[in-house]
Amino acid sequence: MVELSPEERAIAAGTQGEGAAMAMRIVAESARLMGAPKLIPVASAHIDGALYHGDSGTLFAEKLVEGGAKVAVRATLNVGALAPAGCAAIRLAAHERDMAARMMRAYEAMGCEPSWTCAPYQAGHRPKLGSDVAWGESNAVVFCNSVLGARTNRYGDFLDIACAIAGRAPDYGLHQPENRLATLVIDVRGLSQALRASDVFYPVLGTILGRTAGSAVAVIDGLQGCTTEDRLKALGAAAASAGGVGLFHIAGVTPEAPDLATALGRQPPRERIVLTAPEVQAALARLSTAGPTERVDAVAIGSPHLSLAEIDEVERLLAGRSLKTPLYANTGRHVLRPLEAGGRRKALEEAGVIFVADTCVVVTPILPEIAGAVLMTNSGKFAHYAPGNTGYAVTYGSLAECVESAVAGHLVREPRAWA
Repeated sequence: MVELSPEERAIAAGTQGEGAAMAMRIVAESARLMGAPKLIPVASAHIDGALYHGDSGTLFAEKLVEGGAKVAVRATLNVGALAPAGCAAIRLAAHERDMAARMMRAYEAMGCEPSWTCAPYQAGHRPKLGSDVAWGESNAVVFCNSVLGARTNRYGDFLDIACAIAGRAPDYGLHQPENRLATLVIDVRGLSQALRASDVFYPVLGTILGRTAGSAVAVIDGLQGCTTEDRLKALGAAAASAGGVGLFHIAGVTPEAPDLATALGRQPPRERIVLTAPEVQAALARLSTAGPTERVDAVAIGSPHLSLAEIDEVERLLAGRSLKTPLYANTGRHVLRPLEAGGRRKALEEAGVIFVADTCVVVTPILPEIAGAVLMTNSGKFAHYAPGNTGYAVTYGSLAECVESAVAGHLVREPRAWA
């Protein structure tokens, strides 16, 4: 039985309109199903449910709008199914395009911020340490919990907007401090320093974390002095794609893990895994599904969305050269704006870069339909989802390998730190 406050019961009864009542009832029923004793206030939300997967999602959002629903807390929007003019072309049929646009308008009508990015933390949405929030989008959830130290479960489509309207979430799971303690240690201290300090390693480590931890909380030991925010972003995204990870700790790096003992709640771990180079090499190999081929029909980077620092690195690696194979750079409108101001976007597009804003190539049809096509990426998340969502086989590589392959028009490898 979920105990609702008098205010929550009143909202569920319709005192603030049918839209708010429907949202509160959804949150309360979800809490009952999850075994949560009560609801807790949330400071913000990130909404994954605005991505078109079918007409029912659009009709649900429009029903909330018809009922006068408005978000009660700050709510940013994850990627949609459409891109703004001047970006990559979307191959949606007319009906689907119309329904996707209606869906996006409905969420904006409820007061959600038109951020349209899977990386809201790069667009200024960074909840405070220890605050309770209701976030959707698996990579955003992991980053919010792990890197920012705010508290959220992995809220699925439609429950996320219901929480935003109600301003409440079920009190269970990762909202509770005792459930945030690590029970698994992954020790990477035996791997080379060069590998641990390379960008290409983190999606591979994230894949290992996801497949090993599942939904358990792990603490990684041995990355002190090696991480950047973009590396943590890549690690979390791969872990959330490969498993049910909602939170990880890195000893000496993330806010709830000043040291290993604190992350574990000063209890012995249930399991300790010492990673070896052969295990990392095996995980690396699994990220590529294309087999031994030099074919590269497209390159896609930016899952999660590229930061400005990552685009700076693309620009540096490109060094004024032109591309023979299209490179799809997925990012948010908050990153495109400064690029446009300095003329950098135009120069990159003239070189052959195709910007994808407000969406990405694995959630809406953008990539050309090519028989036997191969997509190259540096993203563990793209590597996981692209074969099923796009029909392209995947070759995984570093950002430098992706750029060099796009310039050459075929696969280019660089010497590897783990070789």
